[in-house]
Amino acid sequence: MTNSQILGTIEATNPVLTVAPSKEETEMLGATNKITALYCRLSQEDERTGESLSIENQRMMLEAYARQNHFTNISCFVDDGYSGVDFQRPGFQKMLEAIESDQVSTVIVKDLSRFSRNSAMSGMLINFTFADHGVRFIAINDNYDTIDPNSVNNDFAGIKSWFNEFYARDTSRKIRAVQKSKGERGVPLTVNVPYGYLKDPDDPHHWIIDPVAADVVKRIFDMCMNGRGPLQIAKQLKADRVLTPTAYKESQGINSPNKRSENPYAWQDSTVVHILERMEYTGCTVNFKTYTNSIWDKKQRENPIEKQAIFPNTHERIIDDEVFEKVQEIRQQRHRMTRTGRSSIFSGLVYCADCGSKMLYGATNNGDPKQDYFDCSLHRKDKEKCNGHFLRAKVLERMVLKHIQTVMDYILRYESYFRRKMEAKLRLDSTEQIRIRRKKLEQNEKRIAELKRLFIRIYEDNASGKLSDERFDMLSQSYEAEQKQLEAEAITLQQEIEVQERQNENIEKFIQKAHKYVGIEELDGYALRELVSAIYVDAPDKSSGKRVQHIHIKYDGIGFIPLNELLKEETA
Repeated sequence: MTNSQILGTIEATNPVLTVAPSKEETEMLGATNKITALYCRLSQEDERTGESLSIENQRMMLEAYARQNHFTNISCFVDDGYSGVDFQRPGFQKMLEAIESDQVSTVIVKDLSRFSRNSAMSGMLINFTFADHGVRFIAINDNYDTIDPNSVNNDFAGIKSWFNEFYARDTSRKIRAVQKSKGERGVPLTVNVPYGYLKDPDDPHHWIIDPVAADVVKRIFDMCMNGRGPLQIAKQLKADRVLTPTAYKESQGINSPNKRSENPYAWQDSTVVHILERMEYTGCTVNFKTYTNSIWDKKQRENPIEKQAIFPNTHERIIDDEVFEKVQEIRQQRHRMTRTGRSSIFSGLVYCADCGSKMLYGATNNGDPKQDYFDCSLHRKDKEKCNGHFLRAKVLERMVLKHIQTVMDYILRYESYFRRKMEAKLRLDSTEQIRIRRKKLEQNEKRIAELKRLFIRIYEDNASGKLSDERFDMLSQSYEAEQKQLEAEAITLQQEIEVQERQNENIEKFIQKAHKYVGIEELDGYALRELVSAIYVDAPDKSSGKRVQHIHIKYDGIGFIPLNELLKEETA
């Protein structure tokens, strides 16, 4: 369709020409210095319908109409790629600001759908906001003009707006259905590839590793494993002049949804957290991470993990599963700093063996790092409830390192025997734990089935009039809340059972780690967190006249290792 054809159609069907302002009115309008706002909008869905809706054609049509009808002081406002249901369009908002500051006399659009696909909001703006500021509104192809309120076409505008809204709803449903189908097949739904990956030139749905960015991702995980928090990591990257993800993508000619900071090295702790929590770095695709309530409410809300669709091994991993899981555990722990600004690699791992409370990291007044210590947090709050378990951080480090060295050396020399002993120990522990969890899971499943039956019964009683609406609402809400709680608990129990059943795998993984750390001479945060999940400190024993204190180390994946028992059998 040519431009002349479009304009010809407008001239033949538009009755607004019969009420065009006179020359005197036009001169007076120009004298007020108010603008005639021409508004153009094109969404991604509209773009598929053809050239006639393009921004260029809309602009040409509106400018020709304004000239033919003697509108002056023309200003064009454009939103390219924005949905009509969204009123936070930059061009629209700029025009609205001009209207509310009384700078606009007339708004002209191609048709009502270009202005909005929300019938309620468009009616409020046209009938109230525009009217309050004396703004004339014209929709050319819909023959709509607020200067003639008695026009039959104006009466039908509400119906047309409703159909425009229906079109948006229908389009949204179709898009959601397509996205759901793609997401359930494992096709990545995110448009922006995570930092550390690139789109495969041969397959845009497949990601390949970006070596430069992937090295930064690995470094961030390493620093977290070594006990550094997001803020400390961000400061280190900034000091080392590492480009932020947004700045790096721009340097590579890749579009980014985020605005670039004036300082391309200004890492934020929120950026670090976002990287540390992205499961995609383990080589999996994660779909349906967020959702929106409706086409009107575009706020992205996080989906619970059970409603997400996770597809493993869809692309090359940057981070191992064990490291990712350990980092998530670390993220849940609070790393306490002393008043000197120091922190300990043991923070978040040390517990009181008597009361189970965390032991807090502290420093003495003289500022000597050799005097830093751990003590029971409950004892600090109430000395009557738990005894002091005071232990110097340096002493703790020596004790833990010695224990790890002994365990690693033992595994190196007696691997087969160690495997058999740990399998037997874990089998006994797991059998009881699995029995308890399965019994609880069975109880939960029975109660969930019972709640479903109860809900059907109260629904029937309410429908027959035996149960009031108020009582039905109260009972249904109570049953629904209980059912959700039980279902969430059932998922957790099932996961715990699966973990217990994979104990032999954990033993093999730990043995592999042991080979990695044979001969370890110095303990760093990464090694500590890869091997250890918790350390329990006994209260000091002074009964012999000397201060004796023991620790118990819970190793990652396999729990407590009966080291003394193993060593006795070795010497027997």
